[in-house]
Amino acid sequence: MNSRDFLRQTGKFEDWNVYKLSLVIVDITDLFVKTYLDKYRDRTVDQMVQAARSCKQNIVEGSMAAATSRETEIKLTNVAKASLGELREDYRDFARHNGLSLWGKDDQRTQSIRRFSRTHTEPEDYIERLKQRSPEAFCNIAITLCHQLDYMLYRVIERAKEIFLEKGGIKEEMYRARIASRGNYQSYQSYQRDQSYQRNQSSQRAQEDSEDSEDF
Repeated sequence: MNSRDFLRQTGKFEDWNVYKLSLVIVDITDLFVKTYLDKYRDRTVDQMVQAARSCKQNIVEGSMAAATSRETEIKLTNVAKASLGELREDYRDFARHNGLSLWGKDDQRTQSIRRFSRTHTEPEDYIERLKQRSPEAFCNIAITLCHQLDYMLYRVIERAKEIFLEKGGIKEEMYRARIASRGNYQSYQSYQRDQSYQRNQSSQRAQEDSEDSEDF
């Protein structure tokens, strides 16, 4: 890496699997509240919609902040994780209040959702299918996806911590870049001095040879 490239290249967050799953969760949550909740009477509607959107938006902001600040990235990703936790609990509450079963992590249906999500990353992969599923299945599918995203965010945070401990923040990286730049400049100055010295030596030898020739 060039010493001046201390700004991390994060790429397009739209192509990031973490962002894609958060978008799926936003869209299926929107479908869920429109299908099963009364938007005029149930305060949970706004809570769930806002929690899903907060999760996605903080993932985006955290990804963008990663270029200049790991600390900010970690903070925003933690906010996304907290919002996701609130959303997951709202789904669980809906299931409990309506006498619906919650599937365990080892349930074959849960395992099937996990396998499906590995190769299906667009909202449209889920919307039409969920329209045909029962409220219990819808809740459990959403909860499973929330668990998956939660783990992915955990890995993002842990990786950001590792990088921060290893390399520090942007100030440390800029400092290293300046040192490296000065080192390159000092090497160039040393080279220039060597070249100048060699030219002077050559000039002196040429002059001495000329004087010796005249004496002869």
